Amino acid sequence: MKNFGFQVYTVRDVIKKNMAGTLKTLKKAGYDYAEFFDFTDGKLLGMPVKEAKAIIDASKIKLKSIHVPTGTQAHTVSGTMVNNWQRAVDDAAELGAEYLVCAYLDSAERQTIDQYKKVSELFNRSAEICKKSGIKFAYHNHAFEFKEIDGQVPYDILLKETDADLVKMELDMYWVRYADQNPIKIIQKDRGRFPLWHVKDMSMDDDRKMKEVGAGRIDWKQLFAYDQDAGLEYFFVEQDSNWAENSVQSLVTSIKHLKKI
Repeated sequence: MKNFGFQVYTVRDVIKKNMAGTLKTLKKAGYDYAEFFDFTDGKLLGMPVKEAKAIIDASKIKLKSIHVPTGTQAHTVSGTMVNNWQRAVDDAAELGAEYLVCAYLDSAERQTIDQYKKVSELFNRSAEICKKSGIKFAYHNHAFEFKEIDGQVPYDILLKETDADLVKMELDMYWVRYADQNPIKIIQKDRGRFPLWHVKDMSMDDDRKMKEVGAGRIDWKQLFAYDQDAGLEYFFVEQDSNWAENSVQSLVTSIKHLKKI
């Protein structure tokens, strides 16, 4: 992979105050594209879509993907999978996004296997609408999807119950490892299903702590050897917390390591 991406959530503490400056710094560090979040009600990071697009375009950072909520716990919010999804799709198309990614399932919507099956139906419907606008759809995992419910693994249900051509997976390597799973086995079991990755490292001595890429225990050289099996198109460096210095420097440090491998 010759191009590098980051998840904007990493720099959430500064980007809303200075989007142009933050993107400029990360472009200079070597990042080519990004995945955004906070995208509802016709706004991106609290800013009207047209305004945000102008700043992003000027930065030369390509917007490839956006994290979105299901909306099941916030029915009054527009531009979610359960409330005026077309609005989100139209705004994403205006921004030039290639993917919309469900970022998370609230606790209340993932208590039973039947709920996971209903979520899968929602994903299929949402992905169909995306496809009509030339946008792809994916789901981003955490660790809870790998905890058995009634003898079944929810992540397996999501893979089985969703249309493999329509619903892809964004594999978060940290959370897969946190759940004591092997990402290589997951990739090999469903080849081509994982076009997006989240690249964030795990502390050597504490599973609960994220680290800059290269400063933790995950063997990135080994994982990237399976990029073709995964069908990898884009990866996004992310670090939610535990920055060595600050959020921006965390991304700068991580890309320096990735460039070496």
